Amino acid sequence: MTKIIVICGPTACGKTPTAIALAQHLDGEIISADSMQIYKHMDIGTAKVQPGEMQGILHHLVDDLEPDEPYNIAIFKNRATQLISDITARGKMPIICGGTGFYINALLFDNDFNAGIDSDKDYRQKLEGIAKEKGAAHLHDMLKEVDLEASKSIDVNNVKRVIRALEYARQHNSLISLHNQQQKEKHGHLAYDAGIFVLHGERAAMYDRINRRVDKMVAAGLVEEVSALLAAGYAPELPSMQGLGYKEIVKYLQNECLLEDAIVAVKRGTRHFAKRQVTWFKHQLPECHWVDIDEFSDNAAIADEALKIYHENK
Repeated sequence: MTKIIVICGPTACGKTPTAIALAQHLDGEIISADSMQIYKHMDIGTAKVQPGEMQGILHHLVDDLEPDEPYNIAIFKNRATQLISDITARGKMPIICGGTGFYINALLFDNDFNAGIDSDKDYRQKLEGIAKEKGAAHLHDMLKEVDLEASKSIDVNNVKRVIRALEYARQHNSLISLHNQQQKEKHGHLAYDAGIFVLHGERAAMYDRINRRVDKMVAAGLVEEVSALLAAGYAPELPSMQGLGYKEIVKYLQNECLLEDAIVAVKRGTRHFAKRQVTWFKHQLPECHWVDIDEFSDNAAIADEALKIYHENK
């Protein structure tokens, strides 16, 4: 079975530098499991790894698409699966790094989470209209009424997945959460010989890291980055522009709120997202090793601990 390593966890926990340190130890290449870092021109708000930070390690699925090009779990899984084969064939270690849990889950398990979901154009357009008129939160509330379990695992701002879950319920008179669970039970084996590491830390420290990261993003030019995207013609309704840090700054640039209020909203939304990430990883990833980053001096030490655990379990 093909060997891979997975470095995941909530935002701002040092996944990327840890993965880079591991790649240096294991002659590896990194595959991003991040739903936003795939997009060009969106560097600051996604905390995208920059060429000068890569330390010679190849990074895949970073800076590949324009912000208006489609990217979803199916595209990620197909591309990541092929990359794993290519990297392994060259004698190197594939290292999956990111915080988009649903992407990681789809890659690790030989499941078809989207089976049986056909497009209903009229219904989809109706739901898209509701999201545009009443907001993503209203659409997510609709899902809560239909499929509470699915709503727990789908981020409120992931309009595409919310719509997909509502479509499934309408078309099949059943729940997508039930379908996914059945798929997991049916094909629940890991598709790879994976060493899975979840980086985490004390909540207050995590929230402090998030607040400081947002402040650094603003100082580095987040407002200017979003302004440039809008000037280039990328619509605020695009899935990429609905990402944390982007939709809030768009509201400021459209004079819907003050800058300080937008910054507060980014910090609050990111903290809530990180909390949901931790909960998701606790319930969805089997056989993983939790690494408390607060116990180590730097990312190199975190990587050393992960490497030690990896070798002990092989």
